[in-house]
Amino acid sequence: MIDPVRIGEQAAEAAGFLQQHGITAPRVGLILGSGLDQIAERVRDATTIAFEEIPHFPTSTVAHHSGELLAGGFAGQSVVVMKGRVHAYEGYSLREVTFPVRVMKALGVETLVITSAVGGLHPLYREGDIVAIVDHINLMGDNPLIGPNDDALGPRFPDMSEPYDRALIERAVGAALREGVTLHRGVFAAVPGPNLETRAEYRFLRMIGADVVGMSLVPEDLVAVHAGLRVLALCVVTDMCLPDALQAADIQRILRHAATAQPHLNRIIERVLGDLGGAA
Repeated sequence: MIDPVRIGEQAAEAAGFLQQHGITAPRVGLILGSGLDQIAERVRDATTIAFEEIPHFPTSTVAHHSGELLAGGFAGQSVVVMKGRVHAYEGYSLREVTFPVRVMKALGVETLVITSAVGGLHPLYREGDIVAIVDHINLMGDNPLIGPNDDALGPRFPDMSEPYDRALIERAVGAALREGVTLHRGVFAAVPGPNLETRAEYRFLRMIGADVVGMSLVPEDLVAVHAGLRVLALCVVTDMCLPDALQAADIQRILRHAATAQPHLNRIIERVLGDLGGAA
């Protein structure tokens, strides 16, 4: 269990364990969402450690989330990769959900790339489209920064005027253009889950300005910003959530759309990281 008073110490313990296993000084962290973990196969000279082996680390209980941490080389960068993630709906506190971000920071990560499978709310989006998140709406009813603040980890009141790094977004847009892939810019609404939303809730989310909806990403972004990391969030629309044309969710269809978009997503990420050069 994560102790809010000792969270910095616990993150250092987990980072120390990983360093003892050869994971040293990664500059870029990646968190891979549902059906979007293929990029992990392209990490060179990878060291792989199961979540349950890492001190204080939460363990994934959801299908299609492998629950492994990898470290190695990708796109000219030293990276650490979460193959899968944990969610609040699994019963974890948001401090536990976001603990891996604290560990990445303790390892030396400066840039965080987060991917997620999402529901599309914007009527011009289509299944399989990729969306660069430019802002978010937190409707989870909780915040991982509530409680005692350790000033060594970040400020009491982190500024959220730029929750997703504008320069990284522009690099992603440029990468998508070079790949001939459509990349939308959108607003992410975070909900607690695990149920999907009702028609009325989808109407409400669209009315307040959300373009996509999901059950993750925002807590991780909050902690990353608190820790001073640059964040790029790229989401794949795996199902459409249009209230007047709503279909029942089908996990196999969702995974098919994730698989279709994954090669394009991987190439965008590869180009963005390659453009970072030695200044990740």
